[in-house]
Amino acid sequence: MYHMYGSTDSYRTLCLCVNRVDEAPTETDTEAELKSLQASLKQLQTEDLGVKERLESTERELKAMRDVPKVAFAVSLGGNGLQKTTSGSKTLVYKTVMTNIGQAYNSETGVFTAPVRGVYYIRFTANAPTNYPMSAVLYKNNGAIQLIAHEQPSGEGSDTASNGAALLLEQGDTLSMQLWHETQIWDNSNHHSTFSGFLLFPM
Repeated sequence: MYHMYGSTDSYRTLCLCVNRVDEAPTETDTEAELKSLQASLKQLQTEDLGVKERLESTERELKAMRDVPKVAFAVSLGGNGLQKTTSGSKTLVYKTVMTNIGQAYNSETGVFTAPVRGVYYIRFTANAPTNYPMSAVLYKNNGAIQLIAHEQPSGEGSDTASNGAALLLEQGDTLSMQLWHETQIWDNSNHHSTFSGFLLFPM
């Protein structure tokens, strides 16, 4: 009689070894997995670079916004009462300063000087008795007339006129208000006759 001692155990051991060989990763599988990991890492690095660039761009924009000068002024003739000209024009000096952010308005000369090139919104009002012509004229660099508020006599009482516009100014350009020849303007502490403006955006 033929006997095979330990045949069952040997068979099981052989099968287990074969299975382990089958399950062991090949060199090709390892290389593929490594390439996949490298590709994922490269994508993450690219995304990280994109986030960094956007962050730097945002920081530059915020810095540019902080660097833009803040310019705004609002002044009035205040308690100067009635001002009238009979010989030549007269520069109006608005002594009552309500706002002067950026210090671009000079209350001693009545002149606003643009600190940067940009678009500014400028507005003014004028009040006076109606028994005499009234005027308020905006001049640029003491030469070119930009805006006018003017009223002819219309009897008893008082009247108010106003004007305003967005103006492109170069750095150093000046604006001033003048009272024309043989006209008048009036104000008191209630600020009827005013001159104001602010920077909309730099150019």
